Amino acid sequence: MRVLFIGDIVGRPGRQAAVSLIPGLRNELDVDFVIANGENAAGGVGITPAIADDLLNKAEIDTLTLGNHTWAKREIYPYLRSETRILRPANYPPGVPGVGAAAFETTAGMLGVLVLQGRVFMEPVDDPFRTADLELARIADGGRAVIIDFHAEATSEKAALGAYLDGRVSAVIGTHTHVQTADERILPGGTAFITDVGMTGPTGGIIGMQAEPILSRFLTGLPNRFEVAEGQSILSGALVEIDEATGRARSIMRIQRAIA
Repeated sequence: MRVLFIGDIVGRPGRQAAVSLIPGLRNELDVDFVIANGENAAGGVGITPAIADDLLNKAEIDTLTLGNHTWAKREIYPYLRSETRILRPANYPPGVPGVGAAAFETTAGMLGVLVLQGRVFMEPVDDPFRTADLELARIADGGRAVIIDFHAEATSEKAALGAYLDGRVSAVIGTHTHVQTADERILPGGTAFITDVGMTGPTGGIIGMQAEPILSRFLTGLPNRFEVAEGQSILSGALVEIDEATGRARSIMRIQRAIA
């Protein structure tokens, strides 16, 4: 099974890159399933139902994952209750809209997808480690492949979750920082890991946003409105190849493509 994981899609430029590049990558890389983090797709913060539909259909994404900006657009709340192809972090408190884990049928067999949010330097949420145990008991089935999107800030927390779940999931893919790391590897138990898969969006600013408002905030400490940057965009991701019989990863490869 070959799974393509696309990093945080940022604003209109990121959406355009996804629509332009993902269908071709599906064919080029012989991909069975595409996962993409869409929590920054609407103006850099959150996602709307119309944008989610476009990404799922026009960009040929099979499932969208979200993170700490899940709740930025209130119109997404009913969509989370009705659309099974979009997942928010599983470790939000009970009663919030949507689900954080699901099993999907792919051309190469069943695949579980689980989204977790970190707690270090992030908003308070439930324990991602114990939530992983609970959700894996629900969606894992013998040797079924499982991919985890761990939306977290601290590299240490991401590495800790990778070690904690090594041998129990196919891959732990880090998102949130928008900076692709060069530490992709297969852990001793057979789990593919990368600290952060990077972003899909404009490269001209600071992690996808215009530089000036961010610089002003650092220099003055005053709140400022951030806007999505313009110019050339990149698509960042990782391709994970999984042994369907065991659920263990055979390989992980970083992907980066540019679009004018």
